[in-house]
Amino acid sequence: MTERKPPGVSFESWTDKQIRDAQARGEFARLPGAGKPLPKEVEETYDEQWWIKRKLAREGLSVLPPTLALRKEAEDALLAALRAPSERLVRKIVEDVNVKIRDVMFKPPPGPPLGLKPYDVDDVVRRWREGRAAAE
Repeated sequence: MTERKPPGVSFESWTDKQIRDAQARGEFARLPGAGKPLPKEVEETYDEQWWIKRKLAREGLSVLPPTLALRKEAEDALLAALRAPSERLVRKIVEDVNVKIRDVMFKPPPGPPLGLKPYDVDDVVRRWREGRAAAE
């Protein structure tokens, strides 16, 4: 822990003394990345949330507005329904995603518009049947 600033000493000169003392002790010599150029993203234009974006990228996370996340979920649900092993499961997958789509249609969250309408369950089942017939 650092010592307290003595009374009557300006913050600037006290801070400079702290830095000089740490340099003399060699505390800056062992820092990771010492003597190396700054990473590419630091050289680009300044973004106040650079550290959040870097953390999300490092953790492999992405944050989408709720409507875009639902669009992706609806696409994935449709693909899952078309690959489902039974008609009952196709209907369940499509009906579950339709409930979420209807909720967003009637109570829109912040962000871009959804741009989706509920899937026609019978149409998806028909496409599922055609896909299974073509595979056989």
